[in-house]
Amino acid sequence: MSIGLIIFILGAIGWHIGLYGMFKKAGIEGWKAFVPFYNTWCMLQKMQLKPLWFWLQLIPIAGQFVTIWICIKFVEHFGRFNFWHHAATVLLPFLYFPYLGFSSQERFAGKLVVDNYKKSNAREWIDAAFFAIVAATLIRSFVFEAYTIPTQSMEKTLLVNDFLFVNKFSYGPRIPNTPLSMPFVHHTMPVTGSKSYLEWIKLPYTRWFASPVKRNDVVVFNFPVNDTLINDEMNFGSKTTYYEAVRALGREKVWQMYGNIIITRPVDKRENFIKRCVAVGGDSIQVVNGDLLVNGKPAESFPDIQRYYRFMVPRNTMLSNETLEAIGITVREDQGDKIQDSDSSFLVNITDEEMKRIKVPAEYRMTRYINPPEARIFPYYNAASNWSSDNYGPIVVPAKGMTIPLTADNLTRYQRCIEVYEGNKVETRNGQVFINDVAAGTYTFTMDYYWMMGDNRHNSLDSRYWGFVPEDHVVGKASLIWFSWEKGPRWNRLFRGIK
Repeated sequence: MSIGLIIFILGAIGWHIGLYGMFKKAGIEGWKAFVPFYNTWCMLQKMQLKPLWFWLQLIPIAGQFVTIWICIKFVEHFGRFNFWHHAATVLLPFLYFPYLGFSSQERFAGKLVVDNYKKSNAREWIDAAFFAIVAATLIRSFVFEAYTIPTQSMEKTLLVNDFLFVNKFSYGPRIPNTPLSMPFVHHTMPVTGSKSYLEWIKLPYTRWFASPVKRNDVVVFNFPVNDTLINDEMNFGSKTTYYEAVRALGREKVWQMYGNIIITRPVDKRENFIKRCVAVGGDSIQVVNGDLLVNGKPAESFPDIQRYYRFMVPRNTMLSNETLEAIGITVREDQGDKIQDSDSSFLVNITDEEMKRIKVPAEYRMTRYINPPEARIFPYYNAASNWSSDNYGPIVVPAKGMTIPLTADNLTRYQRCIEVYEGNKVETRNGQVFINDVAAGTYTFTMDYYWMMGDNRHNSLDSRYWGFVPEDHVVGKASLIWFSWEKGPRWNRLFRGIK
């Protein structure tokens, strides 16, 4: 159990114990304070507020602010209307509630005191807005954040328009690099399109109660090569990175063509990606004919991982969706599940489990599709190396404390980690490598790194194309699908855990 989780549990215990004392003073049976949601129902009844507020708590995300408001109103019934008392209710309830509940100087004053207290409408709205923003910012920054799946790179584990909760306590809350930013906005202001943050204050990477990412976790992280980008989401952005454009056209031409829209972003404001962590620091990773190997052994398989299979059909034969469904293949062409490869074959994107269930007619033939060598594969060797997304590596994921010799091959693989992610100056002079102007034959990493891949193996922009994810880019663990939508709610996916 992580230290962060222990502190969270102790905080929850403090909150409930304090509420127990407050209930006793209010004439409510103390045991009711320990029953989730029922405790707020009892508060509303005691305060003679409308039951509607209880049901509003059940709205995802927004409901948490309703619960905070109910707690503030309950504190007011103890005669505490001061700004700082309300701040303590929001920020330190695990300390403030026990004080109200067990201090001999505090008593339950009741509805009459609240009715006699006059607070202007402006003060009501200012207080409500302030505490909502503070609470939302703290929850979003340190506890959990809502996230929507924008692409099919994780299908069929996660579908487009799955709405997730990302648990930031799983790996420890990360302190924002840019604390001066607009609440509720990631990196760009709506309407104006300007930056949503100021870089007057930049904080170094700090993570409280850090816990490492585990192999096979589904992780949300900041896109590492999004530090510099061509700010045109239609054609570039995170889809075609700045570095891809430089490799294709040359740096000078890229700046001539796009220099007015090239921007940089700090770590915490880079685009959020979601992938599965298939390897951690120190692991050796390799893909052989589409099969993932970690440390020389087959990686754990998940039933919803999918890939392309080539479906051969006799010439002049129409391969309809009805034909595919008859043999056990359901396709969604809008998601690239079926692509015509030639006049006699199709690529169908299905899971290994679906592959085992289908019954291929004798006149057809199905084989696993293998991508040919690709020059855009990390670490961008010449295509003659024969690396592709389906035949890749081996390559070792860096780990904190791991030392490597600074050979030409290792510089090709790890120079970005050494130079960009760990902030060193790297030069080669007459065949000798210099780190921060000091001759060096080896380098020892100061951070852990991870290898991320999408479950939709042939439709995922992942580590095979841009490399390692440093620990300071990790946002949190995808833990729960709380809602899902495709032309209406996908009821079977609501409140589903993520494997």
